[in-house]
Amino acid sequence: MTGGDVADTLAAMGTRLRAAREQRGVTLTGVSCATGISPSTLSRIETGRRKPTLEVVLQLSKEYGVSLDELAGTAPPPAAGPRTSAPQRYDDKAVLPLTRYVGGLHAHKHVLPAVEEPPTRPRQVSHDGYEWLCVLYGRLWLALGDQDLVLTAGEVAEFDTRTPHGVVNAGSGGPVEYLIMFGPQGERLRLRTPPAVGRGNRQPNRAQAGREAHP
Repeated sequence: MTGGDVADTLAAMGTRLRAAREQRGVTLTGVSCATGISPSTLSRIETGRRKPTLEVVLQLSKEYGVSLDELAGTAPPPAAGPRTSAPQRYDDKAVLPLTRYVGGLHAHKHVLPAVEEPPTRPRQVSHDGYEWLCVLYGRLWLALGDQDLVLTAGEVAEFDTRTPHGVVNAGSGGPVEYLIMFGPQGERLRLRTPPAVGRGNRQPNRAQAGREAHP
């Protein structure tokens, strides 16, 4: 492995560490309590502002239950077998990564299962970056700071992820599917076309504070 290969591997590791942590549903504070690594150090590693040491990588590999090969992006491909597009499951949420490159915007599809009981307010987390979220199906409860929004299919929310945020199935009687575009360095989507005209000047919905509060 050349010096350039090592640098690329370390650059990509922050994103993989963040994905592994989010897939386990733990916060930076929770990881810090379990490993002794400060939340600020973990945040800087995840956003690529600090290169992780071998000791830190070994600790986080054990804490997240992932191999060093997975974190380095050198894990061998899965054995040949029936092809499937089903997302991987982590606790009660299915996550399907849609991008695998280093740096820039990253996309994931999330699926929350149906719920039988009325949900409680989502547990919130905060971290560096910027997020764009679009609901594809169902009703999603987004707790954003002290705001509570219920988003339905076709509605979009975007926010600075330093604002505490969390989501749960709002109790639609079925699952919720949504897309996330995340910029770990604050990257955002850029609109290059003017608003749509014609057909009654219909435009995609965009979630606004107070549009619909969860009952």
